Amino acid sequence: MAQVHDIEVVVFDVLGTLVDEPGGLRAEIRDAVPAADDASVDELLALWQRHVEREQRRIGQGDRAYVSTEILDREAAQRVADHAGLTDPAAIARLATAGRRLPPWADSVAALERLAQRFPVLGLSNAGRTALLKLNAHAGLRWHQALSSETVLAYKPAPEIYQLAIDTAGCPPDRVLMVAAHAWDLRGAQARGMRTAYVRRPVGDPPTSSDVFDWRFDGLDELVATLTAS
Repeated sequence: MAQVHDIEVVVFDVLGTLVDEPGGLRAEIRDAVPAADDASVDELLALWQRHVEREQRRIGQGDRAYVSTEILDREAAQRVADHAGLTDPAAIARLATAGRRLPPWADSVAALERLAQRFPVLGLSNAGRTALLKLNAHAGLRWHQALSSETVLAYKPAPEIYQLAIDTAGCPPDRVLMVAAHAWDLRGAQARGMRTAYVRRPVGDPPTSSDVFDWRFDGLDELVATLTAS
């Protein structure tokens, strides 16, 4: 178990951990297809998510060359449009940029601001550079630095992404804390020697009985209180 005084830099996953990705996509789909009922919107959201997850997996397996999330989102938006009968080019183009307008969880903005007074804070996201820039501005997420997987042309949980965070932090990996709502993300960080903190979110990937993370929290207020305790 890591001790708080061992931590020099805190790294946050963004999608799902600090912003409500499914909720934001659902709202954007509803705006694009206002006639759709709740069940139809959920079906379209699942279609979007399956496409992005499948293509990221194919990229990770070497079955497709790397493309950014902006391209994957554009493809997903077109699939949603085709399925929903949406033909308005402007509406489809706006839907393709939905990943730039995801809402933060209620505790995200204040927690980042408080934590950044004590630690260097990094964002580490699968979102492409431009999408991440626009998302940070929309959600009010203020970092010391935000890192995109596009820099290493790979998607989490590829090891080079976590190494990017470690290299940027400039300290040994066991002094870098990775915070995420996804157990699979934390396992990837753990494999590179990083410390880990799971934060429970309604849309996250909870730990299994075999996962051993350094900390587990019900929200970011608990995390901040623990890390900033004197």
